[in-house]
Amino acid sequence: MEKVGGENLYISGMYALRGREAIKRAGITHVVSVLRLSLDRELFVQYQHKIIEVDDVEDENLLEQFPDSNRFISDALKGGGAVLIHCALGRSRSATVLAAYLMASRRLAPHLALGIIKRARPFVEPNSGFMQQLELYHQMKFAVDVEDHPIYQRWMYLRDVERSNAAGRAPERIHFRDAEAEIGRITRVKEGETPEEKSEMQLRCKKCRTALANSTSFTPHMPKPVQPSHNEAPRQPCAHHFVEPLLWMKTELSKGQISGKLECPKCRSKVGTYAWQGLKCSCGDWVVPGISMARGKVDEVSLKL
Repeated sequence: MEKVGGENLYISGMYALRGREAIKRAGITHVVSVLRLSLDRELFVQYQHKIIEVDDVEDENLLEQFPDSNRFISDALKGGGAVLIHCALGRSRSATVLAAYLMASRRLAPHLALGIIKRARPFVEPNSGFMQQLELYHQMKFAVDVEDHPIYQRWMYLRDVERSNAAGRAPERIHFRDAEAEIGRITRVKEGETPEEKSEMQLRCKKCRTALANSTSFTPHMPKPVQPSHNEAPRQPCAHHFVEPLLWMKTELSKGQISGKLECPKCRSKVGTYAWQGLKCSCGDWVVPGISMARGKVDEVSLKL
């Protein structure tokens, strides 16, 4: 059992709970158990006890637990208590919950919060799924209402798409990008840009000029690298714009089909295609889910911000 970060915060594996003398010396008053195991309740009768039942696997959702666990830890410390956070080995799950608390209370990035923990317990290492969730929590600015946040909702949507693809079916829940715009909550900026630098482009139906998508809804992807050659022509722009689901697509995307075509909502001319399992771009990259509009079917219009 190790003390972390100068506060009355401790991290351990499960077996440290049987070291009664060490726990007594630390003055532990609150315990957070982050594991899905049958626990000996007699070990916890003298503590305020919170259980978070999760396994140490990449697709487990710990992110939704962060606000409640942070509140539990914060209330304990404010009341003069000491908190022990443990999982089975004190390596992944407990470190993730503790890192989330340090991030929110000190406004830290994940690597800085984990650095504090590693100074006390060097071998901690959240699994890759939990690391992604800590990164998302940082992007969300440690939101209290995690489940209402657009970043969380998009993450859940992509998880659902992944599970649906594995089962060979369309996703049951679809996250429509412009539904966020209606409540003024679009927050994503492309990598390397600041909000002040962001430029805007709009795609319009080539036939009737109906606005179909703005660049805020584009799904970025990376062209496959090619070996330079003096005889090769310069790489051509991608033949498709990949976008997130938009409300005008709702009727088509809600049919439950795993692929299909997209028609302009006004003139009904074909402007693109979709495939939940993904589409291969002309640049060679595979985009999942694949919702694309063909460059030849749309006009690209620059917008003044």
